[in-house]
Amino acid sequence: MRKIEHIGIAVADLEKSNELFARLLGKSHFKTELVEGEGVETSFYQIGDTKVELLQATSPDSPIAKFIDRKSEGVHHIAFDVKDILAEVERLKAEGFEILNETPKLGADNKLVVFLHPRSTNGVLVELCQERG
Repeated sequence: MRKIEHIGIAVADLEKSNELFARLLGKSHFKTELVEGEGVETSFYQIGDTKVELLQATSPDSPIAKFIDRKSEGVHHIAFDVKDILAEVERLKAEGFEILNETPKLGADNKLVVFLHPRSTNGVLVELCQERG
């Protein structure tokens, strides 16, 4: 793993949360993106080499809607940048981590993504990200 790529924060209202985070961080988001396959709309803020990703559910059965129903708004996941996502998945499987999707899927911000189950990472949803070529 090369760096923390972003921290994902589940929000109920993206517009209100964008206003709050713009005030908090002293800058506007640099883009929004709809990720239909995950049922989310995202908004990104760049802070140095790391991003903050706000995630709002686009349907009541999306993972973000379910997360907010169970836990309320807040930190949803931490994402790490990796050079070779397939090699990293194999390494982590060999180390005993539970992989939620062994085949990378398309994520926001032009990334391939794989998630690790929180029960194998001390309760933290971990995302691996690799820039799509």
